[in-house]
Amino acid sequence: MARNYFHLHLVSDATGETLIAVSRAAAAQYETVSAIEHVYPLVRSEAQLARVLAEIEASPGVVLYTLVEPEWSARLEAFCRDLGCPCLSVLNPVLSLFQSYLGQASAPKPGAQHVLNAEYFRRIDAMNYTLLHDDGQLGGDLESADIILVGISRTSKTPTSIYLANRGIKTANIPLVPNVPLPPELEALKKPLVVGLVASADRIVQIRQNRLLSLKADDETPYVDPAMVADEVAQSRRLCARKGWPVIDVTRRSIEETAAAILDLLRDHRMKFIAT
Repeated sequence: MARNYFHLHLVSDATGETLIAVSRAAAAQYETVSAIEHVYPLVRSEAQLARVLAEIEASPGVVLYTLVEPEWSARLEAFCRDLGCPCLSVLNPVLSLFQSYLGQASAPKPGAQHVLNAEYFRRIDAMNYTLLHDDGQLGGDLESADIILVGISRTSKTPTSIYLANRGIKTANIPLVPNVPLPPELEALKKPLVVGLVASADRIVQIRQNRLLSLKADDETPYVDPAMVADEVAQSRRLCARKGWPVIDVTRRSIEETAAAILDLLRDHRMKFIAT
């Protein structure tokens, strides 16, 4: 099936993360079309805006923007109208909805969501904790965690932990290794939610083989033996069932989907403490 391409210009006076997330979510709905992204973050001067306009003119396409300066927004829209390029402010419809409901106008401020407030420092603290407690490291203060992920090798524990940390969730992860006991501290935890990550044996074997290939290591090892891997998966499921830990199968889940499922479990877990 032939794939078509189009130019997508993302213009922001902040980091551009909002535009990237929205545009990729939309583009993912079109299987035969791919966007050639042109990202322009931190556009906060006349010279920067002029460079953006020149690049749009050189490669016309769809233009999405988040600019809080009305004069620059009007200039960008007029330029795109003359050029025949569709142009849309991603935040304006949402701000209009908020304004009609709240009965007051917004106070425009570039990058307002990135201010160094308590939430920001909570995320930094969570990231520091998570990096220090990756793959079973420094297990002495697991009670400080919000979430502890357990699973055999190649079940996406580390990337999921880092994603959760970026959401402000202190996350430790502990590998389940055959014939290696779990940290005794794990048995007595009260506050953290422990979640088991599993995947199909076939999927884990595939990922592990790719890992060994990238390391140029010998693949004649129990690490990628299908029967041994299937036994690891079965043992991890039995362990979680015995401990009463919820299990998430990550075989066909993205990191974002896995994290969303974990956060849903965390909300229920926290409600138990509120109820008591």
